[in-house]
Amino acid sequence: MYRRLDAERIVQTVQRLRHRIHERFPDSSLGRVVDEFAQVTDQAVVRAEWLRKPNYWLRLSAGGLTLALLAIVLGILRVLKVSPQVDRVTELFQAVDAALNTLILLSGAIYFLVSLEKRLKRRHALAQLHEIRSLAHVVDMHQLTKDPEVLLLGGSGTASSPARTLKPFELSRYLGYCSEMLALMGKVAALQVQHYDDPQVLSSVDQIEDLTTALSNKIWQKIMILDQPLKQYAGTSPSPSPLPPVSAP
Repeated sequence: MYRRLDAERIVQTVQRLRHRIHERFPDSSLGRVVDEFAQVTDQAVVRAEWLRKPNYWLRLSAGGLTLALLAIVLGILRVLKVSPQVDRVTELFQAVDAALNTLILLSGAIYFLVSLEKRLKRRHALAQLHEIRSLAHVVDMHQLTKDPEVLLLGGSGTASSPARTLKPFELSRYLGYCSEMLALMGKVAALQVQHYDDPQVLSSVDQIEDLTTALSNKIWQKIMILDQPLKQYAGTSPSPSPLPPVSAP
């Protein structure tokens, strides 16, 4: 029961995160990012189910060609017995040559059909993983300017500095939502290989897991920096002085 990812639970978790972001930061660009992520998650669940199911049409076609190949092999064996209809050696060679050419063509067709299903599934899976990887970088861009040191050190901004509108608690939640989204992206990516064992797709999933983990670690460093002074204020002063806000998109 707990040895496989539950696609339905992942969808529910993503939707819950989506509602939390919209409730906390209405009309923010992070909300639009999580909307895109929710759509990609729904698509990824459908794609994972498609990867799990065999393509019976391709397999039946490959099976039919295999039977034709066996029939040709039997025909070659009969010809090699030199039936009474074969009067000369040249006719025997021509018959064998034609049979071998057909055998080679059918073998190539069978290999093409057998590998076609795998190649089609690999292409669709890699396309899905590419979308997830791109979204992970988009999330990283959204947290890039959310610097907790601005709250600790203060200082005046420049003309090109982003507007600072988030309070300390809001900044902590913003960064936490980004980290949660990255963690869920790794799980959505893992759905693609849960029932589909392909080395290239598995390697791509591992790369996404490494990427989202590294990006999440950067975010948690910011959260830890932000968390220390907030704890000090909470423990030493009943009404701490407000810290300067940080920007929201």
